[in-house]
Amino acid sequence: MARTASTRTKKVAERRKDAAGATQEIPLLPIRDNVHFPRMIFPLFVGREKSVRALDEAMAGSQHILLAAQREVGTEDPEPNELYSVGIIAEIMQILKVPDGTVRVMLEGLERVRIVEFIQNDPYFLVRVEKLPILETKDLQAEAIMRSVVTQFEQIVNIGKNIPPEALISLMSIDEPGRLADHVAWHMPSLRVETKQELLELLNPQERLEKLSILLKKEFEILEIQKNIRNRVEKEMGDTQREFILREQLKAIQQELGERDERQTEVDEFRVKVEEAGMPEEVAARAIKEIDRLEKMPYAAPEGVVIRTYLDTLVALPWSKASDETLDIDDAVGILDEDHYGLPKVKERILEFLAVRKLTGTLKGPILCFVGPPGVGKTSLGKSIARALGRKFIRISLGGVRDEAEIRGHRRTYIGAMPGRIIQGLKQTEVNNPVFMLDEIDKMGSDFRGDPSSALLEALDPEQNIDFSDHYLEVPFNLSDVMFITTANLLDPIPPALRDRMEIISFSGYIEDEKVQIARKFLIPKQIKDNGLQPEQLTIPDVMILKIIREHTREAGLRGFEREIATVCRKVARAVAQGRTEPVVIGPEEIRTYLGQRKYHYGVMEEEDEIGAATGLVYTEAGGDVISIEITLMRGKDGRLTLTGQLGDVMKESAQAALSYVRSRARALDIEEDFYERLEIHVHVPAGAIPKDGPSAGITMATALASALTKRAVRKDVAMTGEITLRGRVLPIGGLKEKVLAAHRAGIRTVILPFENEKDLEDLPNDVREEMKFEVVKHVDEVLELALLPKV
Repeated sequence: MARTASTRTKKVAERRKDAAGATQEIPLLPIRDNVHFPRMIFPLFVGREKSVRALDEAMAGSQHILLAAQREVGTEDPEPNELYSVGIIAEIMQILKVPDGTVRVMLEGLERVRIVEFIQNDPYFLVRVEKLPILETKDLQAEAIMRSVVTQFEQIVNIGKNIPPEALISLMSIDEPGRLADHVAWHMPSLRVETKQELLELLNPQERLEKLSILLKKEFEILEIQKNIRNRVEKEMGDTQREFILREQLKAIQQELGERDERQTEVDEFRVKVEEAGMPEEVAARAIKEIDRLEKMPYAAPEGVVIRTYLDTLVALPWSKASDETLDIDDAVGILDEDHYGLPKVKERILEFLAVRKLTGTLKGPILCFVGPPGVGKTSLGKSIARALGRKFIRISLGGVRDEAEIRGHRRTYIGAMPGRIIQGLKQTEVNNPVFMLDEIDKMGSDFRGDPSSALLEALDPEQNIDFSDHYLEVPFNLSDVMFITTANLLDPIPPALRDRMEIISFSGYIEDEKVQIARKFLIPKQIKDNGLQPEQLTIPDVMILKIIREHTREAGLRGFEREIATVCRKVARAVAQGRTEPVVIGPEEIRTYLGQRKYHYGVMEEEDEIGAATGLVYTEAGGDVISIEITLMRGKDGRLTLTGQLGDVMKESAQAALSYVRSRARALDIEEDFYERLEIHVHVPAGAIPKDGPSAGITMATALASALTKRAVRKDVAMTGEITLRGRVLPIGGLKEKVLAAHRAGIRTVILPFENEKDLEDLPNDVREEMKFEVVKHVDEVLELALLPKV
């Protein structure tokens, strides 16, 4: 409800003529957190039921209502003695009820009154009030204090941000001391309710202005100090200090509002997490000590970041959390057979390991180390072990690691410090008994930053890892429940001290029949699914699988083989995407179209029995392999020996030993004894771009050299391996299984090997032993008898 300005001004003028001390009955509206003054227009939001009823009563009557401040802001339903006795009568100019039940009312303050009597308290306050006199006298002293107050108020408006400039503009048109004081007091939001109430109760305008001048001076000094602090902070402090100031201010605000301090909340959360983490007493005591340090230091201190990161790591580690094991040997057999084809001896050893674990309840014993060429299933077998045990699986690769801190962690002396990879892996799995695979342990190095293989000794030794010490944690962690499995391509690079703590399980690779079965059961269905095909859209017969194995791959593992199958599936997927509907059956033409010309020749390496060329067997990082050693003779002097093909020192020495032996046996071999004075000998091992080394090519070089000098051809269907001495003895070699499997893959069916390696033939698959012929020898003369054809 609103009325015109002219009518309102006329009524106010008429009320001023009333004598002071007159009484009247009027509804009362308690004001919670402010004091209002006469001759001010202001809005109010009213929500309390008693206050809304008082407004309704006032609207039904004179449209006047008494505004009186509460002594306590938080009181919801104040009693009469909880209200100040001096207030103002206000006229209701406009009232609007909001849908949420509250009322928005626009009021105009009229005059000061004092409560004489409370007539009723419910359902609203009804009081009898007496009007207080208006003492508007203006003299020179009043004029002076008025100007002073205006100047002070202007300074506060200019320096502060809480008072709108419009308040200063409206002040310039006021020439009454009392009204000026009321105007300034009402526009000062920083004044407390008690202070404003004192100004309201001061009837003498000059006294009111003097008190207000003191308050304004104090407020200006406070604002000036805040301004100086703000300028100094902005000038001298960087981002970190500014954040600290803001957080301190926020903390003060939170304390005023009764909210919790953020830092204290963080500290309390850390204490709860430490209690719930199940730490050993020693570790918990260290964590509490770090929490106490964090609580005492400033929130934005750089060291606080280091402590928070450290505490986060400590409480996140699985000190007492473990996976529930399921040690059912029959289930483990099913899982291993389901995930892997072949590898009978490897599976047998794993099942023995699990059986001992079931009976003893501990993991104490040698650490398993899977050694074999790439792609034979070392890592995937570790996953199967974890599935059989019902444990989580974590794998980290140690290839190229040269820093000891990668294993033991960094010392906590800088912000970027972190735990070692073992502790990080346990944090990631969230259990303290995972199956932990350390991949490529043979590819670790060492330099000025330490020897990571030596750091692994403590982690892998069952007698020591119960108190594994990480430099970052600085407290022991129990690794005795972790099942560690390591993998390597070669055994030689592993330091002897580390190898001594592990049980070596060799993965020699797969024969052709095993690869065919694996392709049919695992690889082809997997690639058909991965390439968006349906099983009925593509068929690869076994004979074509065998063709891919023989002509497009030559490896111990399955990675290259799977890539070739994936290529076939992609080609078929493209045809299907372009609209082909009939199923695809792979034949020789499709193999040639999809995979191109064959990459390898299956069968013996030499098409004919050659003079000066012998086939040898070597062991490489990728498994066994077949090589050809070629020797040619040229006219020259001093019997110079030339070696090419990137041969290592061991193979160079084998060539020298083979030459010395042949020279010593020249008469028996029907060779001119002074041949070395007239001939130069060139030994070459293709391919020249691949480095080669090892002690198993001695008899092969001796055979090729004897063939070249005696003009007797070497049998093309025979491969050989063994080291030679100057007296012609054939010494045993390592990696026989891998070498024989390489010969089998190449189609060679006769292998000459040292007599002392005959026992290793038991490790070969039955199919290979039945298909191949093995000649065991003790002396090079036996080798030459078997490998060289009669002179034509």
